[in-house]
Amino acid sequence: MTEELSKLQAHTLLLEDRSRLKLSGVSDVDSFDETAVIAYTVQGELHIGGTQLRVISLNTQTGDLLMEGTVSSMVYLDNAPKKQSLLSRLLR
Repeated sequence: MTEELSKLQAHTLLLEDRSRLKLSGVSDVDSFDETAVIAYTVQGELHIGGTQLRVISLNTQTGDLLMEGTVSSMVYLDNAPKKQSLLSRLLR
């Protein structure tokens, strides 16, 4: 997670009817499939579990993430430094 993003943006989470999730303060998405999404936020690593999960949009410039599907759990892990995603490692 970049220090610039954490200084500029707060982290918000809005879950509408357990089917639409809007997040701000997102620096990266490490992995996602239909049952789980791992997102890095300015407040730490966030694991989102559910069914039929889809990432609709991710803008790392603004830190916004929009998802749809049935959300059954959201868990924050500690605020440890972010490991690089597979895509970030491949594009080095």
